[in-house]
Amino acid sequence: MAEVESEKAKALSIDEQRAQAGMALFDQQGDTKVELDVAGATEFKEKTEAQIKKMEDEIATLTGKDNKKLRTELSKEVSNIKNKPEYIDACKVCKGLEPKNGFFAKAQAKPASPGKGSAKGGYSGSSPPEAVACDTAVPEEDKKKPEKEKKASKKQESAGLSKAERDELEKLKTDLIARKKELKESGMSGAACNKDEQVVAWVARMQELKLKEDPTLADELNKKGKKDDKKKKKGALSSEEQVEFDKLKNELEIYREKLVKEFGYTKKDIAADPDFKEMEAKVKEFEKRA
Repeated sequence: MAEVESEKAKALSIDEQRAQAGMALFDQQGDTKVELDVAGATEFKEKTEAQIKKMEDEIATLTGKDNKKLRTELSKEVSNIKNKPEYIDACKVCKGLEPKNGFFAKAQAKPASPGKGSAKGGYSGSSPPEAVACDTAVPEEDKKKPEKEKKASKKQESAGLSKAERDELEKLKTDLIARKKELKESGMSGAACNKDEQVVAWVARMQELKLKEDPTLADELNKKGKKDDKKKKKGALSSEEQVEFDKLKNELEIYREKLVKEFGYTKKDIAADPDFKEMEAKVKEFEKRA
């Protein structure tokens, strides 16, 4: 039985072991005093929110239906960051609440009460028990394992691309956003921006690299092309409607974030909120026509 438990422990990543160690503190409060790592949580929260703001600023520049796919990808990344256990715990700790995932929790041993142990009220053993810490020591063998797993996952992510090609793909994304922003600021419409010679060349190269990275995307692009043809037949949104649509989506996301951060709403609570439901319904109406 002990061997089975040992194998399970080795299978956990370092972050999971730390999180479990933190959670264990709340089950041992009789013997330890739990201390929240407010400084660490604040630093992590500020860095994460700076990253989120940068991405949201990029999303705000990607207006129009032609940028819908890129907007969606970036929005998913933002959502994934906000749902990370470390970020959730950092927000809770900054408010003085217990971290439900065990991050940013420390513990110190409570001193023995007078009368127990030595005559001076010290510990009965030869030395005081060590404090239980979230960053518990991990065997060297276990430290190496997550690193190997990370390297393996990175290889899978870039299976069809070399490092130079992956760097090129990331640079193209950044350059494309900057180019479209520059063109829009010069007074060009979204449709005109997409017809820009440089933009067309970059988009073509990006698609080429993405197809090389994942050949299965070819079928997805064909389906997307057919859907786009159907949408053209139905008729696109006017420029005024597109502006209203983009504004409404941003307001919906801001309201969702407010419900979570300020009121502690769960997904179920958000779905039942009347104002949220009304805004979401309007967004869906626009999406059907976009």
